Amino acid sequence: MEPDEGNFEDNIWAGILCVVFFFLIISVLAFPNGPFTRPHPAVWRILFGCSVLYLLTLQFLMFQNLKTIMNILYWLDPKLKDFHINMDKEYGVNCSDITLERIKGHLDVFAWGHFLGWAFKAILIRHMGILWAISVMWEITEITFAHLLPNFVECWWDALILDVLLCNGLGIWVGLKICKILEMREYKWASIKDISSTSGKIKRAMLQFTPESWTSIRWLDPKSTAMRFAAVIQLVIFWQITELNTFFLKHIFEMPPDHYVVIARLIFIGLFVAPSVRQYYTYVTDTRCKRVGTQCWVYCAIMVSEAILCIKNGKELFERTQAINIVLWLTVQVIISVAFVYGCVLWQRMMDKRKAKKLLSSSTNQSPTKKFKTLDNAESKGPIYYVHPKIIAHARGKLNKSISKHVGIESTPYDIKIKIV
Repeated sequence: MEPDEGNFEDNIWAGILCVVFFFLIISVLAFPNGPFTRPHPAVWRILFGCSVLYLLTLQFLMFQNLKTIMNILYWLDPKLKDFHINMDKEYGVNCSDITLERIKGHLDVFAWGHFLGWAFKAILIRHMGILWAISVMWEITEITFAHLLPNFVECWWDALILDVLLCNGLGIWVGLKICKILEMREYKWASIKDISSTSGKIKRAMLQFTPESWTSIRWLDPKSTAMRFAAVIQLVIFWQITELNTFFLKHIFEMPPDHYVVIARLIFIGLFVAPSVRQYYTYVTDTRCKRVGTQCWVYCAIMVSEAILCIKNGKELFERTQAINIVLWLTVQVIISVAFVYGCVLWQRMMDKRKAKKLLSSSTNQSPTKKFKTLDNAESKGPIYYVHPKIIAHARGKLNKSISKHVGIESTPYDIKIKIV
């Protein structure tokens, strides 16, 4: 194929697309698998390749000045030349004027996006305490940076009722409800080759885009270490930085909220975050995991690169930064994170004690057969086996320290219960 000598821009665009295409082909062949297998591991390898491409793009843009970056954006969409953010527009005015029409005016397409975004976050994190910590602290973040981003100024009823309670709260509830349904579902997969009917094959093909299994998430427990405690707090703070990057990028580089570049970035960031959160959770909770996954590392680099790009090209904006606000913001972030996370630990400890008392009281009033059924249904992290006491007595002395850390032995009047944790 010969290039068109008369169209310089089209040749550049075709070359960029060709580079992206072959890079994604290489990512399918060479990049590691992620934590997800549905619909196919190759899909997640392609997304990992997209995240690497986005990171490389950010590294390139970090060495350009603001004028060059804006010219690149104008080349992608010439209409951006006519768009400018109105810094004189007032937000959060006449807050005492609360009417039904005004409330309806705030429930636009962005409110639905807000709700769906929080439902997606709930499906990723699956912990009500952490989600509410992020929700409350984001409102504090908006107040802190309102002197830099005027659209962060909101009326009290907009911030507390429409944002926190309605959009955030309802999104969190729906997301956690979906997680509960998927967790209770029984997963039995049949090969599409074993299905005879056409409708059955189509249904099985569609189900390939659903999770293969669904495990319960336990970010914290009463015996959490200090490092695990700090890792959850770090997750909450990093989430705030990611959200801030979204607003600063479209403000500094002057793009409307509904522009396809802004929306595409949000979609891809969401897809990058999904495996990153899973890898981070595995690193935090699994003692056998000694390092963070590759997708998580790449996403952390993306988050930091976006923040640096904003600071470098928004010098005039950040010159108006009130240092006391930033210091107070960081302090409040840490305090609220610690309070919410520690509160979750105390709550889990109380619920575990209540569950243990309930299990003990119900088992003491049952026959041995029913008692075993109750113990079988008890929540555990691994399988439960019942072994004769003589076998345990013989094997007890042979258990070395490394094994005994992972084996809990509990005596009963009838047998020994071994729970693999």
